[in-house]
Amino acid sequence: RGRGGGVARKGACGSGGMEAAELRVGFVGAGRMASGLARGLLRAGKVPASSILASAPSDKNLDTWRESGCRTTHCNLEVLQESTLVFLATKPHVLPGVLQEIRPAVGPHHIVVSLAAGVTLQTLQRLLPAGTKVLRLMPNLPCVVQAGAMVFARGSGAGDGEATLLKNLLSSCGLCEEVPESYINIHTGLSGSGVAYVYLFAEALAEGAVKMGMPGGLASRIAAQTLLGAAKMMLETGEHPAKLRGDVCTPGGTTIHALHQLEKGALRATVMNAVEAATNRACDVAED
Repeated sequence: RGRGGGVARKGACGSGGMEAAELRVGFVGAGRMASGLARGLLRAGKVPASSILASAPSDKNLDTWRESGCRTTHCNLEVLQESTLVFLATKPHVLPGVLQEIRPAVGPHHIVVSLAAGVTLQTLQRLLPAGTKVLRLMPNLPCVVQAGAMVFARGSGAGDGEATLLKNLLSSCGLCEEVPESYINIHTGLSGSGVAYVYLFAEALAEGAVKMGMPGGLASRIAAQTLLGAAKMMLETGEHPAKLRGDVCTPGGTTIHALHQLEKGALRATVMNAVEAATNRACDVAED
């Protein structure tokens, strides 16, 4: 059974009624990624909390949603009945059961956006009514601080209007790009998992400073700001990172000595291997 399935039958779920003028956003599944996305939307002021409805089979994850002012339910069908834009944020193996459950409630006015890793647009379109406006989105956790990196691909039923709506809404949570579906697994390896690579690098940067005598808290703050500043320069200048790296190096200076050590440790090849390994794993999950 799907997440939230069995809690209430279709007829037992309230129909509810919101003002048609405002965008009503629903989340089927209320875990960390869904919560991060919703909090990003709220922080950006794009959607009022009263217009967000989240469902989950138990109260375990729903308390934090209520604290943010969002409405909650145990009934997945209620989310469909009360929302126009619906994010499917269940675990991938649970999604087919959820799609079977909500299928009778999906109409032409719905825009359905799947966050489930490995579930293709072809599968989504097969399990939803013909012509459903469905898109596939892959966000990452920094969406919660409006600094996410997201890519999405649209199904055959979704047009420019749906793509524009999703991009405009999610651009408030960070970088949002429409891509061919084949890029989604690569994005998982680059950015979805890549956040963890950056944390590992930040931890190592700070520990290097601690080794040299700087207090840990200060070292961590400076490491984080260094990463933030470097990333901002890449985005705002549009320069290739190799050019920016070269700008920092002076002949015989501190930076080139440090970079030599990183090259001896094969940092570049190791990170490339990490992106490849995570991308391949995302592809494996899709085929399971």
